[in-house]
Amino acid sequence: MVLEPVCCPTCHTPDVVKNGKSDEGKQRYRCRNTQCSRASFIRDYTYRGYLPEVKRQISDMAMNGSGIRDTARVLKVSPTTVIEELKKTSASGAG
Repeated sequence: MVLEPVCCPTCHTPDVVKNGKSDEGKQRYRCRNTQCSRASFIRDYTYRGYLPEVKRQISDMAMNGSGIRDTARVLKVSPTTVIEELKKTSASGAG
């Protein structure tokens, strides 16, 4: 049996603990680093909209003039996910 170390995807520290299960039955983890902004995470998300590379692609497509529905269709996520991610990126870039 091989034990795989679990690291926080935000601060990359191995100081994480189990934190219950998701609705789909996947293990949820919590980062114990006090300076980390991440409360909890799942190693393998079922929904593509949670993946960091998809979030980056949403903002890249918006910068290139793609519409919300077009972005959602290409990335196979909900239009609501696209709108919410664009709200977050515009709020963090405005400050």
